[in-house]
Amino acid sequence: MQDVVAHIGATCRSFFTPSVLTMMRMRDLERTNDLFVEKRRGRPVSQTLAEYERWSGMIGVAARVPLNWTRLPMAELGWFPGGVMIAGAMTFDHHTHLRHDIAPALGRPVPGTDANRMAVVLEWMMAVVRNQLRAARPEWFVRPVTIELEGPGGGIWSVGPGAVVKTGPSDKPAATITGRAIDFPEWATHRADWRRWDLRISGDADYAARFLDFVRVV
Repeated sequence: MQDVVAHIGATCRSFFTPSVLTMMRMRDLERTNDLFVEKRRGRPVSQTLAEYERWSGMIGVAARVPLNWTRLPMAELGWFPGGVMIAGAMTFDHHTHLRHDIAPALGRPVPGTDANRMAVVLEWMMAVVRNQLRAARPEWFVRPVTIELEGPGGGIWSVGPGAVVKTGPSDKPAATITGRAIDFPEWATHRADWRRWDLRISGDADYAARFLDFVRVV
């Protein structure tokens, strides 16, 4: 549990220190996060919490600065508008770790969310999916799919060849995948198999399954 808090605190801090260069240049974000945590392992809990409290507060300030005019890299995830990377990545990190790692480990009920938070989380995740497709260029992905996420913050996205990810339904999609927005962060990060969730698939089910197995947001 302390490692998770250390990870979030270290990530927040990295945006304001030379560590941001490490995060930008490394080609394996999960390994980079592990290195940040390993450097902090063995610290008193109070020190871990103090780092998190200080730098997460700074993220709130930075998120209000208009930075979308510039694009910044984040390890192998690719390039993002600056504002999306700071506000989106950190909202996603907090949302996902709190609900799917911290609360279950403590045996606490999963906290609620709201449409605004979910919209930011989903915007970041779809940006990562776009860059994942751009980097991998899967040869089999030749037809678009539509993703419909229902509930607060949800929406409809078209995901197609050429790393096209845009709002709105696909034109003649090979498949349409429908599920709850609140569930997307868990199965799209591979914390749980998407088959466990009540996803509704219309169209080419095998193609949709291959796409769902491919998606992995980190």
